[in-house]
Amino acid sequence: MPAGVTVAIDGAHVSVKGPKGELELTIAAPIEATVQDDRVVVTRPNDERDSRALHGLTRSLIANQIIGVTDGYTKVLEVVGTGYRVAAKGQSLEFALGYSHSITVEPPAGVSFSVEGNNKVTVSGIDKQAVGEAAANIRKASEAGAL
Repeated sequence: MPAGVTVAIDGAHVSVKGPKGELELTIAAPIEATVQDDRVVVTRPNDERDSRALHGLTRSLIANQIIGVTDGYTKVLEVVGTGYRVAAKGQSLEFALGYSHSITVEPPAGVSFSVEGNNKVTVSGIDKQAVGEAAANIRKASEAGAL
């Protein structure tokens, strides 16, 4: 674990705190996690296929949380099209995509948007899944014309 990050494990509940915030995770049943010498150790009870899959998944989710609370995650999107543009309206985004109306996208909890110029959007946050889902929703809105 990097300096400044604390991981608290209470049974199946994992809480990761760092300089950028705090994230929580519930571990699936047969997998166990412990903190030993500034390391998070994830163990499985046997070598069955389901246990091995959950073992790797749990290790990746905890690693993603540690990266999120230290560095955070960002995705940069570019709006491409003649006359297409994006503008920040408070914390939300307003897209002009050639429709008769503009499309507004609200940020989910823990995710922030920033706009560079008329066509670049940066989605950032500490939760990798939330950042990816917000970016996917923006792509979906730009293709379909609405959320």
